[in-house]
Amino acid sequence: MERNTRQRASIRDAIAAASRPLLPQEILDAAQSNVPGLGIATVYRNLKSLTEDGTLKEVKLPGENARYEIAGHAHHHHFQCLQCQKVFDVHACPGDLSRLAPEGFTVKEHELTLYGDCKDCR
Repeated sequence: MERNTRQRASIRDAIAAASRPLLPQEILDAAQSNVPGLGIATVYRNLKSLTEDGTLKEVKLPGENARYEIAGHAHHHHFQCLQCQKVFDVHACPGDLSRLAPEGFTVKEHELTLYGDCKDCR
């Protein structure tokens, strides 16, 4: 079992406070307000550990570096701003998309990402 260090708690708290998936650099920037000496290697090490223990979930968008969010959210999708590149949660789903699959195929899961301009960049 991993120790609950100040660094680890600050990383987890930064992600929870953001209420959206964050890149490691965004996590570092936010967590440094509580732990000024925090480094990117420590962030990556803790992200790996927190993902492995189920506290965090990776958000992978095509062609992008992984972002991280608190695990345990209900099924949801994401919106990426084309201006600032930030990713936001979309707590809605179009539902069963099996009708879009080729005949004879079975859909087991889906991911949907919306792209556009966020309210700050609009």
